[in-house]
Amino acid sequence: MRSVKHANYLQVDNEVQIYKEKDVIILPIAKAFELYEWIRGFYCKRPEQGYFIWIQRSIENPIITNILMESLYVEQNTNNFVVLEKGVNAKLKSVCAARKKYLYGKHTGTTKIVAKERAELEINNYHTWGKYDTVDSTIELILNKNSQISYSQKCDEVPMQLRMKNSNYLDEKASLNFVTTVLANRGKVEMYDDTYINGDGANGLSRVRMISRQKSHIEAYSNMIGNKAGTGHLDCMGLLLSENGSIIAEPKLINRNKDASLTHEASVGKISEDILNYLRSRGLTEDQAIDLVVTGFLGEEEDIVIDGSNISTKQYM
Repeated sequence: MRSVKHANYLQVDNEVQIYKEKDVIILPIAKAFELYEWIRGFYCKRPEQGYFIWIQRSIENPIITNILMESLYVEQNTNNFVVLEKGVNAKLKSVCAARKKYLYGKHTGTTKIVAKERAELEINNYHTWGKYDTVDSTIELILNKNSQISYSQKCDEVPMQLRMKNSNYLDEKASLNFVTTVLANRGKVEMYDDTYINGDGANGLSRVRMISRQKSHIEAYSNMIGNKAGTGHLDCMGLLLSENGSIIAEPKLINRNKDASLTHEASVGKISEDILNYLRSRGLTEDQAIDLVVTGFLGEEEDIVIDGSNISTKQYM
């Protein structure tokens, strides 16, 4: 990822800087609301904070956004809106984070993304927060006919309280691959994920990976709703690594069309002792072995370094 100073949209506390990109309109959402009348139909009232990104042609470099907290007791309330025109291919990388661990901040973020016909978008959204922050994140994806979105959101530093809500709407032959990974060492996490198969031939996949350590409590509620003759799959998996933590994984299928095909799988458990014993026999400590398994479970593709040696995570997944 580029350094923070090269982000296309940079918000620190409530101060904003924008760096332009060719073939992309990037504005504060309040200014875009005034300029473009068609945006107003997506909002009940004028949004005050956040970004507007309108991608009109395919681009090679990813658009990068950073929304950061660095001051005590800061409150952020962002409303972000991303639009891809027909046939556009683009990538978006975003970071929402606290720069310090003890800010007692409050972040409320709402993001709407519209992918028009045949548009393709790849998104990587990274969260890391301080111990006493509270975070409420809402994402709404609207996929028009034949559009595709691959969305990966990851939180590896959970705040005191984290609420994540995703609502995804798939039109005819649209395709969505939505992956959420959460590594919680403390705090309370609530996740809600609703995917609506609203067009014939639409394909929706939602995957959730959860790690609960120490005194962390995670609740994940996933719904796949088949309104048309498409396919949908929910995949919820959790690892509980502490006696003082908990995980609730509740996938639900709601089928309203006889030609829709909806499936799910869910599991919550612990790391196998056989795997830990094997890794320890290879010279790893117990903590190193657990970290390696967790890395593989969360789907990390890069090798990790232990005591100066590169170890591939894929063989332990």
